[in-house]
Amino acid sequence: MTWADLFNFVTGNASTIRRYSETHFILVLETVIVSLILWVPLGLLLSKSDKWAGRVMALANLIFCIPSLSLFAIFVTIPGLGLGRRSSLLALVLYAMMPLLRNVYDGVKNVDRSVIEAAKGMGMSEAGIIREIRFPLGLPVIFAGFRITVVMTTGMATIASFIGEQNLGRFITNGMVRNNTEMLVTGAVLISVIAVVLDTILGLLEKGLIPRGLRLRR
Repeated sequence: MTWADLFNFVTGNASTIRRYSETHFILVLETVIVSLILWVPLGLLLSKSDKWAGRVMALANLIFCIPSLSLFAIFVTIPGLGLGRRSSLLALVLYAMMPLLRNVYDGVKNVDRSVIEAAKGMGMSEAGIIREIRFPLGLPVIFAGFRITVVMTTGMATIASFIGEQNLGRFITNGMVRNNTEMLVTGAVLISVIAVVLDTILGLLEKGLIPRGLRLRR
């Protein structure tokens, strides 16, 4: 492969690249939105019960240990899911459970105990403590989990191409089957670029939302 070959492939398939990139990004966006709706409230709820937190975390770890292609294939066989977006979205949301849920739980649980006791002494309710103290002080850890989830989902969405998703993963799978280096490199580079761009945007957002003194050191 030469740079000229790669350039010719990109220019000759610009419309397909744009369509696959849009589909890839939309799948990642949908996964992140659904994951935030499900796992952030659940993480806050689990902070009230260590027993249930241990059970749910064990389930999340178990799901995360299942090979991704196997989980995608399992959902394809379920009536009502099948090939395409539904199976892809469900699998990615379940994979997002572990990093997002654990960081939410750890973020709100590891707040300085003396601050919590002071809030209780002032008469704050448990819900008020979570809303006004635990969540704001745990936001750096929560946001770190959010960034991990976004980047991880961007990469794992590639595998959804095996079950009918028309995204950038198609370039990688088809490139391997056809022994087409230009196609393979194009898919890999674009997915990497999307992941880096999204992480950079989230890093800038983190600087705007979280005070310097609370940010995690990297």
